[in-house]
Amino acid sequence: MEGSIKELSRYRYETSLENLEDARIMFENGRYKNALNRAYYSIFHAIRAITALDGFDSSKHSGVIAFFNQRYVKEGIFTKELSKIIREASENREKADYLDFFVASKKEAEKQIGRAKMFLEQICNYLTEKGILEDGEETLTIKEQ
Repeated sequence: MEGSIKELSRYRYETSLENLEDARIMFENGRYKNALNRAYYSIFHAIRAITALDGFDSSKHSGVIAFFNQRYVKEGIFTKELSKIIREASENREKADYLDFFVASKKEAEKQIGRAKMFLEQICNYLTEKGILEDGEETLTIKEQ
């Protein structure tokens, strides 16, 4: 079942919202490594919601991130702060997923969830401006969580 680019972008954004909610659930249950993972994926799927507008995707996370940074951050569409958030989230996710004795702190998980929320708010604003999301509904979803 193929949909339009707008539908794909919207679907990926909705996936990012689900991942953010999953991060919060993990955090509330003391599962900080899983919270780091889900917060990263929230950011990653939000990036993919944007890159869908260009018809771009990659089988590698690094390819998606590099395209976003080149096309959207370097061009000034999004601030460099978003690139920093992506890098930190990616590093935290890799530690949480692959280091045997990594212990994720409550503080770091809370910070990463907060950064993911800020990231999604900026993506939401952009997608709303582009007519992908309807004004209000998706913004409220983020702010109510």
